[in-house]
Amino acid sequence: MKPLRILIADDESIRLLSLRAQLTTLGHEVVAEASTGAEAVAQAASRQPDLAILDIKMPLMDGIEAAERITQARPIPIILLTAYSETQLIERAAQANISAYLIKPVVEDDLLPAIALALTRFQQFEALRQEVVDLREALEARKIIERAKGILMRRLNLTEEEAFRRLQKQSQDTNRKLAEVAEAVVLADHVL
Repeated sequence: MKPLRILIADDESIRLLSLRAQLTTLGHEVVAEASTGAEAVAQAASRQPDLAILDIKMPLMDGIEAAERITQARPIPIILLTAYSETQLIERAAQANISAYLIKPVVEDDLLPAIALALTRFQQFEALRQEVVDLREALEARKIIERAKGILMRRLNLTEEEAFRRLQKQSQDTNRKLAEVAEAVVLADHVL
């Protein structure tokens, strides 16, 4: 595992010191420390860490809310630390796309697999998110292409296959994406 730049947050300074020492021993760099959720959000924005380890129970803003705000601004893997195993907290953490969950006190042997799991889950989540974006774009492109084919079929009395071939040829001739050509046809139809 490559060394990571990590943000840590806990309202107890002794735990921050211990966590910093453990992470340093594992070869990671602690780039920011916070004692409140609000401070963690601000530190994440300014320091741009690769991963954050946040205590759930902190003053001003709990770790789950801080995690949500951090990932809204810039998605990163988040590990939550807690001394509590309350079902409600675990459910909130799952809804906030938390990558891993550790019970205090944290020992070095638990930290390494939690970081590896958090990175893997985050990468899987990001891949799925990108796949959803790609599928949405493909669906929108398909819709506009269908509309353009319909316009060409109606205006030029073409079959569906002929209309599609015309769009393809125009796409190749102009070195533009098929969806861009289709969009131009649809826009031109609205003007006429």
